[in-house]
Amino acid sequence: MRAIVIGGGIVGLSSAWFLQTSGWQVTVVDRNDFGDNCSYGNAGYVCPSHFIPLATPGIIRQGLKWMWNSESPFYVEPRLSWPLLRWAWLFAKNATAERVTAAAVPLRDIALFSQQTYHEWSSLPGMEMAYEKKGLLEYFQTSEKEAHAHHVREDALRLGIRAEMLTREAVQAMEPQTTLNIKGALYFPDDAHLYPNKLMHSLRSALAGLGVTFKGNEIVKGFSMDQQQIRQVVTTRHRYDAEAVVLAAGAWSSDLVRQLGLSLPMVGGRGYSLTLENSSNNLNHPAVLMEGRVALTPMDGNKIRFGGTMEITNTTRAPRMKRVKGIIHAVERYLPDFQIPFPAPDKIWYGFRPCSADGLPYIGRSSKARNLVIATGHAMIGLSLGAGTGRLVSELLNEQQPSVNLRPYDPERFG
Repeated sequence: MRAIVIGGGIVGLSSAWFLQTSGWQVTVVDRNDFGDNCSYGNAGYVCPSHFIPLATPGIIRQGLKWMWNSESPFYVEPRLSWPLLRWAWLFAKNATAERVTAAAVPLRDIALFSQQTYHEWSSLPGMEMAYEKKGLLEYFQTSEKEAHAHHVREDALRLGIRAEMLTREAVQAMEPQTTLNIKGALYFPDDAHLYPNKLMHSLRSALAGLGVTFKGNEIVKGFSMDQQQIRQVVTTRHRYDAEAVVLAAGAWSSDLVRQLGLSLPMVGGRGYSLTLENSSNNLNHPAVLMEGRVALTPMDGNKIRFGGTMEITNTTRAPRMKRVKGIIHAVERYLPDFQIPFPAPDKIWYGFRPCSADGLPYIGRSSKARNLVIATGHAMIGLSLGAGTGRLVSELLNEQQPSVNLRPYDPERFG
């Protein structure tokens, strides 16, 4: 049985892993060379604590305030685009307290399932990812965010996720190497993190050893259909026969399914990151700067990564490096000992996260093509949910009972 996986990020490679090891012959096709997608430049969090979707009450109002700030952490570029307008309307419709509450359990369930998968991978011979379970700190500087942290803690405890409120002194004792300019932090002791670059290289190497075929720098142009099934995936270079197709093309997925008559409300949200190696400044634990909306992660022994921003823009738009200045300035406000020079352009990573209209990923079969499974729309937690998503994809194509209830992730939930 031949399966074509479209997309070489963590969701695509995880899908390839579980399909190949269950007896499928897998080919992975990617528009680039497999070396520079969102699965490489992210913060590396494996975080059941992230059970709050992007679409939350107040985010639109806050986004409008940030529209004119070139260093702000959230920005939507105004442009005439029907898919963008439809996404924005659905996003606003879902940015309610009721929808946020409804999303919490599905996000928790798939995150815990995925974390267990990473834990299993971390013990496999040759599967290197620098996996560590040190928890995650969410720093706050203001009374407003402190109050928000208390509410999040209560929600987490109701979901069975351990969470603790820590004083500034308690957090400082956890990070004695640097001065912290904070009021305190919310601590999730069961979160984990890894080094995405090492994971992706290791996973690709393992897949090649299993016989998976990689086809890079090929853009999927369309599909050859027969009797409501995809018979061939057509790229700029070749036609690939397939008994099954997995669409895990990230921010480009919605354009592809449109050719099948499907609507997948989704936009690309660009994020940026920079990674320091052998820095004189150190952290022991991953942290999120709540007011600054920046993620900090110590990785792989000698690295620390800073990442952030959500820039809703066209995937062809040139990067806005002032967003990186915003990340650096936020870090320096919380960690005054950190004096970070602006990096050279080739040291700055950026990529487009696939953002659904309600903050939940799209995972499931398609009514337009019976042998197609869609797996995208994970926004800022694609790495965290990636391993588990690939496992779910395999369960679907192998006609097994999914380990997680897939109803909330239905790719056709918006019609």
